[in-house]
Parts: sequence; structure tokens; C-alpha cells
Amino acid sequence: MYSIGSWWMWLGFFAFIIIVLAFDIFFLDRHKSHKVSAKEALGWVMLWASCAVAFGLLLWWYLSGTQGVVVANQKALEFFTGYVIEQTLSVDNMFVFVMIFSYFSVPAEYQRRVLLYGVLSAIVFRLLVILGGTWLVTEFHWVLYVFGFFLVLTGIKMLFPEKAEKDFSKNYLIVWVRRHFHVTEQYHEEKFFVRQNKLWYLTPLFLVLILIEISDLIFAMDSIPAIFAVTNDPFIVFTSNMFAIMGLRALYFLLADMATRFHLLKYGIALVLVFIGAKMLLAHWITFSILIALSVVAAILVTTIILSMLSRKRGKI
Repeated sequence: MYSIGSWWMWLGFFAFIIIVLAFDIFFLDRHKSHKVSAKEALGWVMLWASCAVAFGLLLWWYLSGTQGVVVANQKALEFFTGYVIEQTLSVDNMFVFVMIFSYFSVPAEYQRRVLLYGVLSAIVFRLLVILGGTWLVTEFHWVLYVFGFFLVLTGIKMLFPEKAEKDFSKNYLIVWVRRHFHVTEQYHEEKFFVRQNKLWYLTPLFLVLILIEISDLIFAMDSIPAIFAVTNDPFIVFTSNMFAIMGLRALYFLLADMATRFHLLKYGIALVLVFIGAKMLLAHWITFSILIALSVVAAILVTTIILSMLSRKRGKI
């Protein structure tokens, strides 16, 4: 499989991720647990977005000097489009995270730690899925049509959401864990495990972590096939995914309180999935440039956000 990423580029990017996570775990995570404010979350969102932009520009600069401006323009556009799509689809995770934290009544000051460890496993899992998906697309091009059909069906299903509230206590994995392990009834600060009466117990926070992991696995089935509509380069796919994932926690704390404000955004995300899936299915007959695809995605999101705000204003009148 062809990739612009040489071994040292992969190694350098992994080193960057490890350094950032180590800083987060061993420095930021040592501070007393606290509720992440909207101001703090906005700062982190802007920081990660700036890092993504800086990476894209650095990638363009390197490729323009080694492979020419044409290749540099193409790959940089693929990265930015992939990043926007992945960031957009990750917003749907926010709604599920809000439901999970609300259902288990997780204190706001403990949520950051859960999402941190959710990110750690998401990095490993998505790398495996991306490499596997790239191999499949390279060896069996028709898999792209399967991805496209799946995305269209997923998008259509999202347009008609279930009204019933989910009962996470009936999740098969949660039920199995409760049957085979000791689980405390109360939270013990940010701990996932505690020792009581000479026995190790899981805390409810660990059950929440399990559900966060499951939800990310499910959403990865949507987001990763979607980016193959933009590029098959594993380095571009992985880096754009990672920047979206690394900024996921900050985005959650920024948007968690705004979930009801942008209530139509979920439908916008559904339309994005339908559009990307249709693009993959019609690729043999109709070709959209990456710039057009990016413009359509941006237009859908902006429209649904504006309509959400207008509908709320009308509801207050």
C-alpha cells in the first residue's frame, strides 16, 4: 500500500502522541480533579485545532520540497478534509457520552479521567482498524462500495432516532461484569479499582469507562470508512483521526452543555454520512473533488447549526 509517510514520519508522530499523553497523564492528571469549565475546554479545543493546522502546513511544506507542489497540495487537502470529517463525526460521540455520564450520574470532576483513558485505547484500536481497512481497500477495491452502502444506511437510520431512553444497565457486557466481579455502589473519587475487606472491587466509574470504549468502537465503524472517501493513504487517515481523537475530550466539555442548543446537529451529521456514502457509491460515475466534498460537509453543518439556533429562538417567543 502506498503512503507518503516514511518510517521516520510514523515514528515521529507516535513520539508526539506519547509525549502529549505522558504530559497529560503524569502532569495534568496529577492535579486535583475538577470540573472542566467552558473557557478551559475552549482553550484546549483551539490548541488542538492549531496543532492540526500546524501539522497540515508542515506536511505541505515537506512534500512541496520533496515531491512537488501538486502532491503537497493534494495531500494537505486530504489531511484537512479528513480532519474536518473525523471531527464532525466525533460530535455524535458527544451526545452518547452525555447520555452515559448522565445515566450513571458521574460527577463532572471525574469525567475528564474517564475520557483520557478512553482516548488511550481508541488510539490502539483505530490504528489496527485503519491498517486493516487500508489493506482491504488496496487488495479489494469493491470494499469501498460496501463502506459507502454502510454509511448511507447508518445516516438514514440516524435521521429517524429512537425516542426511548437507553437503559445502559442492560448492556450485555455490563451485566456480565456485574455477575463476575465485585462492583461498589458508590464512586471512590476518580478510582477505577478499590480494595475493601481484603478484596478488589470495581467502581461504577470503571463501568462507565467500558461503555465509553464500546461507544468509540461503534462510532469508529462510521468515521473510519468515511475518510476512505477522501484518501486511502494510511498516514493521512491515521494522523487526521488522531488529531480528532486527541481533541475529543476538550470538544466534549465544550459541547456537553450545548447539546440541546444544537439539537438539529445530529441530523446534519446523518446527512454528512449519507453524502459521503453516496460519494463512495457513485465514485465510478461521478467524481467530486476533495474541495467540493469539504464545502458540502461544511455547508451542511453550518446550516443545521443556524437552524438549531433559529428554532430555539422561535420556541422562546
